[in-house]
Amino acid sequence: MAGLRSLSEATINNDENSIELPKTSAWKDFLSLIKIGIVNSNLITTFTGIWLALHFADLSFFANLDIVFYTLIGSSLIIAGSCVINNYYDRDIDHLMERTKDRPTVTGNIQPRKVISMGLTLIALGTVFLALTTLTAVVIGLVGVFSYVVLYTMWSKRQLVSNTIIGSISGAVPPLIGWAAVDGNLSIVAWSLFLIMFAWQPPHFYALAMRRVDEYRAANIPMLPVVKGFETTKKHIILWVAALLPLPFLLTSLGVYFLILATALNLGWLLIGLNGYKKKDDLKWAKFMFVYSLQYLTILFVAMVIVTLI
Repeated sequence: MAGLRSLSEATINNDENSIELPKTSAWKDFLSLIKIGIVNSNLITTFTGIWLALHFADLSFFANLDIVFYTLIGSSLIIAGSCVINNYYDRDIDHLMERTKDRPTVTGNIQPRKVISMGLTLIALGTVFLALTTLTAVVIGLVGVFSYVVLYTMWSKRQLVSNTIIGSISGAVPPLIGWAAVDGNLSIVAWSLFLIMFAWQPPHFYALAMRRVDEYRAANIPMLPVVKGFETTKKHIILWVAALLPLPFLLTSLGVYFLILATALNLGWLLIGLNGYKKKDDLKWAKFMFVYSLQYLTILFVAMVIVTLI
């Protein structure tokens, strides 16, 4: 439940004296703590999973608004809780990175004990909401929590160059949660959504890591561009984008218009990536690839909903 992003002013205290800077509101700190950008982006994929499950089961969307509500609230809460625990665990290195140095866990606006309590409470509440749908949704949700908090945050992030791939498991879970909340028997369509999300994340986050390589190096996080350099990272990005090419053909049930759009998006991303080898400015290329990845995900998952209405 990793995904796609999140400055607050600080209060700096020590035993001798304190320097107080203007604080942000508690609400802004809360949104930073739960990584609201990640929560919102995962809502799109979760909703798509719900929508497609209802569509293929020939069930009315409006007649199942309770399931839609429970699933979106439940998945958002467990994702938010997982992000809070991630912030708690990473508070010792977040001050080394520009994009994380003003999180409330770094500035001291929220005490660590309150942070961990908040994270566990959000996960518990989210689990309760998912339990109002199906047991399968609960299990998948907790697998997502475990893979993000334990496998990614506590284990692989600081030790393995493959941390991004391991973290992609949790980021691919939301559409499965959405589908499972409606139909506990996961079909090929549900697993196709999982595979698309899994393959989408490495090129997305590798591009981000290229742009933030100095920060990751300062924090001693073994991201691919830190360990292997830009050229190897660019090759990996191309390979993962290429891996997306056949996946839309698992979704033939969505019709030919979707297949054409998805293939065009994949080919566009691949061609842009290959064109990067001709450019000397790797960071500019990485920025373009990162922005394209965000637009790609939104367009693709929204299109999955739209084609069912045609």
